[in-house]
Amino acid sequence: MVIRCQVEVLYFAKSAEIAGIRSETISVPREIKSLQLWNEIETRHPGLADIRNQEMKLPLSPPLVEGSVFEPLEKDMNEVEEKSKDIIKFTAKKLSVDEVSQLVTSPLCGAISLFVGTTRNNFEGKKVVSLEYEAYLPMAENEVRKIYGDIRQKWPVKHIAVFHRLGLVPVSEASIIIAVSSAHRAASLEAVSYAIDNLKAKVPIWKKEMYEESSSCWKRNKECFWATSD
Repeated sequence: MVIRCQVEVLYFAKSAEIAGIRSETISVPREIKSLQLWNEIETRHPGLADIRNQEMKLPLSPPLVEGSVFEPLEKDMNEVEEKSKDIIKFTAKKLSVDEVSQLVTSPLCGAISLFVGTTRNNFEGKKVVSLEYEAYLPMAENEVRKIYGDIRQKWPVKHIAVFHRLGLVPVSEASIIIAVSSAHRAASLEAVSYAIDNLKAKVPIWKKEMYEESSSCWKRNKECFWATSD
């Protein structure tokens, strides 16, 4: 007798539009390969075949655990802090460079380096009016934590913060702010560059461009490690 289990499948971005649902539970054999699982999903939603990657990568989702270890954002910044902070925030609210800068400020540091990504108003001749961001938060936060760990192994930085917008982001508004503080500028500058490059390559965040003529398109991020070259 084949032992079966229940698997929850989550759909994001273009896959959610094609499937017409955000999630579903399917019954599969307990021992199943990733390709077999994908074939089962594709049987249910044939339209997904058009967006299938050539290379199958189905990482396990990190568990949702109550009692987050994230640093509280309300901590008094007048206090001299010895402990380094790793701050992550995904939000639908407008981002503030001043707020993020304050969170990584330390009397022990002489440099704060920032990257601010904003919505531009054009793409290949089309007028862009806004972007829409979507993320699988448990996995996204886990991947950002891994990037933080890599940064701390490579550079002597003090505090790190990544704030990312979700939902609609109008033209010229910030969609992401990355801030890193360190005793000297070289470490924070290199760490910020590393952070944005790896965030775009590894973190499951999807972006839809909304155009002036009322059309839209989910953008394929060619920097993602699972993307195949054309």
